Amino acid sequence: MIKDFPAEEKPRERLAKYSSSALSNAELLAIILGTGIVGKNVLNLSQETLASYNLRELSRKDIKSLSRINGIGFVKACQIVACFELGRRLSSFTDDAKPVILCAEDVFKLIGARLCLEKQENLVGIYLDTRKRVIREETIFIGTLDSSIIHPREILKTAIQESAAALIIAHNHPSGDPSPSKEDISITKQVAEASKIIGIPLLDHIIVGETTFTSLRPTLFSQ
Repeated sequence: MIKDFPAEEKPRERLAKYSSSALSNAELLAIILGTGIVGKNVLNLSQETLASYNLRELSRKDIKSLSRINGIGFVKACQIVACFELGRRLSSFTDDAKPVILCAEDVFKLIGARLCLEKQENLVGIYLDTRKRVIREETIFIGTLDSSIIHPREILKTAIQESAAALIIAHNHPSGDPSPSKEDISITKQVAEASKIIGIPLLDHIIVGETTFTSLRPTLFSQ
């Protein structure tokens, strides 16, 4: 039992005495889970869970999947999902109610942590005002991107409704490789041409991979 551990070995006590960076992943997970199960203390449960799934794999699991892990259950699954979601939100947090987008890196900071974990392709529209501040962000499409399915009007409709001065689109590659496909380039050019007609320029198309991204801005300005 954890309560039988010497004080200096208990995860919570170590966290209070040292800092979060001094604790192992298993110790941090043990603090989140709180309790173990019959015959297995919470630290053992955490170690076994992380031996089966690394942090990235664990962060991608939903409540239903986590609940199937021996010793986790519904309540602990909810706790794990909530903690990872807070981490993702922190990664894109800004004190400014309207984040400013000046470059591709700003887009990646805003939505990269969320998109890189999606199991399907998500096409996101980011709509900006004249000062390049985000006035709206929305998921436009979920599924394999295909220029015959995705019409520019679906992307530009919100831009018109919000009186946006410019827009950026972004999507993820679940494979983790952000290299653009022929369809990605085709969609980018279609949206760029349509947005030019209505006077709301497409500034960039960002493809999010596992840890990196690709900007199609050079494609836009080479037309």
